[in-house]
Order: sequence, then C-alpha cells, then structure tokens
Amino acid sequence: MDVVRFIFGILGNATALFLFLSPIVTFRRIIRSRSTENFSGVPYNMTLLNCLLSAWYGLPFISPNNILVSTINGTGAVIEAIYVIIFLIFAPPKLRLKMSGIVTIVISVFATVALVSLLALHGQPRKLFCGFAAAIFSICMYASPLSIMRLVIKTKSVEYMPFLLSLFVFLCGTSWFIYGLLGRDPFVAVPNGCGSFLGALQLILYAIYRNPKGNETGTRDSTIEMDQTKNIKSIGTTNEKNVDKFSNQIRHENDSEV
Repeated sequence: MDVVRFIFGILGNATALFLFLSPIVTFRRIIRSRSTENFSGVPYNMTLLNCLLSAWYGLPFISPNNILVSTINGTGAVIEAIYVIIFLIFAPPKLRLKMSGIVTIVISVFATVALVSLLALHGQPRKLFCGFAAAIFSICMYASPLSIMRLVIKTKSVEYMPFLLSLFVFLCGTSWFIYGLLGRDPFVAVPNGCGSFLGALQLILYAIYRNPKGNETGTRDSTIEMDQTKNIKSIGTTNEKNVDKFSNQIRHENDSEV
C-alpha cells in the first residue's frame, strides 16, 4: 500500500510541476514586450498562497508521511514567486500597486496560519487547522479555469483552453486524489478529487468543441458550391432561351421575304 501511494505521489509531483511551468510562455511574452498587457496577476498570487499552505501542511511536524506534498508545493512556491516578481516589474503603476496589495495579503495569510499553528495549536488540532486552510485554497486554484470553461461553451471554441494543460490538470488531480485516498487524508483527497472532476469536464468540453470552425467552414463551402451550381444552371437555361428566341426571329424574317 505504501509503495503504491509513493508511486502516485511521484506522478503527482511530475504532473504538478508541468502545471507550475506552463505559464512560462506567457511570461516570456511579458518580458519580450516589457508589458503585462491584459494578463491578470491574481491567479499566480492565489497559486503561490496555495503552494505555501500545502507545503506547510505536508511538513512532518504538521502532517506525518506527507513529505511528497511538501516537495512539489515548495518547488511550486518558488516558481510562482518568480512569476509574481516578474509581473510586478513589468506591470503599470496602478496595477503594480494593486498587485503589491494582493502579495501583502498572501504573505499575511500564510504567516498567520504558520504562526497560529506553531504557537497556539498542537497535535491533531494543528493538522486540522492547516489542512482546512490548504484544502480551501487548493479548491480555489482548481476552480480558477471555470471562467475559461464558460467561455468555451459560449464561443464553441477551445482556442483559450489548451489541451495539454487540461490533460495535466486531470492527471495531477487524479494522482493526488488517489494518493490522499490511500493515505486516508481528506485534506489531500477532497480538493484534488474536485480538481480531477474539473479536469475531466475540461477534456469533455475539448472533445465537443475541438473543431467547430472546421465544420462551419465545410458547411459554408458546401453552400457556396451549391449556389455556384444553381447560378451555372440558371445561366445555361437563360442562354438556351436566348438561342431559341434568336432562331425563331431569323425563321420569321425568312418567311417574310418569301
């Protein structure tokens, strides 16, 4: 049982690392243009808070036998902190001020949870307090693509919902969900079960709307082709009528001369 749980923990680490690294393309664009454009920095701050709380929860003196939770979320916290710093550097003054306020809130929430768990709580109450905090923000992180899913349904296009990202959300959530079940840890199983479910919904939407433009193009081409055929037939019929009319006119003139 422990070996199987360890394997799913390793899979969870690998898929979660992909999720944390997926915004690299976005930040490469921000650095090249030296502007944050219309990108939002809120998701990176929320993911940073989730990683900090989850890494804290996985520490041995908080939650024994969950070190794999700490390793990947500790790595994720470093990556997300880099994203946040880059965003602050290239954000316009008003947005930079707003993001600085959010960063302050993130640090304050984490510091409060850490200090309360160290100074005021011990044993099982400490684990419950940190577990609830980590689970709440994990669910918020997984729920963040809901607006994108609504956009996919509205536009009937998956342009803004990359397949690989949706796939790894599903794989990451599923891996940690099984890891939590095997370890009988609801604070790992429940939020990641929600992540697995939302990832599956994204994949279903991708299967439904993956090629709507191609179908519309094909239908439009068929309509154009039918219209062209009708026009050709119409022109042909008109020409035949004109030839018959001209022939009758010539025959009438010949009869008159005779």
